[in-house]
This record gives sequence, C-alpha cells and structure tokens, in this order.
Amino acid sequence: MSAVTLTPRALYEEVAELLRQRIFNQELKPGAWIDELKLAEEYGISRTPLREALKVLAAEGLITMKVRRGAYVTEVSERDLVDVYHLLSLLESDAAATVAVTATKSQLDELEALHAQLQAALSLPHPNYAAFLALNIAFHTRLLEIANNRWRVQMVADLRKIMKLKGHSSLFKEPRARESLREHDALMKAITARDGPAAMQRMQEHFESGLKAATGAHVP
Repeated sequence: MSAVTLTPRALYEEVAELLRQRIFNQELKPGAWIDELKLAEEYGISRTPLREALKVLAAEGLITMKVRRGAYVTEVSERDLVDVYHLLSLLESDAAATVAVTATKSQLDELEALHAQLQAALSLPHPNYAAFLALNIAFHTRLLEIANNRWRVQMVADLRKIMKLKGHSSLFKEPRARESLREHDALMKAITARDGPAAMQRMQEHFESGLKAATGAHVP
C-alpha cells in the first residue's frame, strides 16, 4: 500500500485525524487492536508520531491503551451509552435554557432556518436521512455555540465522539427520525417563546427518547 501524503500540520495531529475518521467509518471497529507497525508503514512515518496520535485518541476515549499490550478501539457498552446520554442531557438542556433567554433575534433566526431544513429533509415522498443526520448535528452544534460556553462545547464534542463508536446514524431513519423532528418542533416552540424551563425540559425529553431508541434504557 502506498504511503499517505500528510499536510504540514503537526504530524501526530494529522495521524490522529486519519485514525479518528477510520474509527468513525468503522474501518477500525470497536475491540480491534491497533497494528502500530502496519500503520506506521502505511503512513510512511516512524512509530513515535503514531504513538503520540494514539495518546490523543485515548484522551478522547476512542482508543484504550494497555500497558505492554498496545492499544485497541474502545468498546462502548450499554452502560457507557447511558452515562454519555445522561451527561449530554444535562449539558445540552442547560444550553437550551440559556439560549431561550439570551439568544438574539438573528441567532433565533439561524436556529429556525436549521429547523426548517430538518423538516425539509424528511419531506415526502423522498426523505433524506443522511441530510437529516447532518442537519441534526449542525442544529445541536449551533445551539451550543449560541449558549456561549466553550468548555461545554468541548465536553459535548468529546462525548459525541463516543456515541459515534456505536454508529448511531441508523437511528435517524423511520420511525426515530420523525420522533426526533417532533421533539425538535417542541424544543423550538419553547426557545422562541423565551421559556427557559420549558426548553430545558424539551431537550431532556429529546435525549430520553434518543437513549430509549438506542438501547431501550432511560436517562437516569
């Protein structure tokens, strides 16, 4: 296999991103051991930047490192998912309450526009589930940005990386996609009404439904 051409970006960061995408694309599946020699040869690098990249992914929870044994792609249990959804529910419901109270008219217009695109993605007779998934992420990301707490943004980003290990894109098809859209409808009504407590409650219900669809469990 020919070596991959890397950009001038810090070498270990570039390698970390390449591996991150392979994990998200399920090329490296949960539980799979990382073959350092093979990857170093494939990327045309020494094992030092590769190991630094693995440390980055370990800090994100995507890789689990074992002393004297190497590293493998993290396996996510149902308990892990319950814990991740619990934290996301706390963080994003608080963000929704903040946005309902503090967002400017132009910021609310941005969320309304994204919500309209979500609705359009599920329009019949040809719903676009891939677009719906991407727009759903964009909506949640923008809401967090408007809430304006960079530490929360980073925490949510890291938690969502763990969710990607489970390949949850299949949840955003019928009937879960329709349920999710109805939950977004209720959330937007609360936000545009400037009702912080209601926005918090609607977001909590959104994550409760998401976890139930994923595992049958409930957010504690």
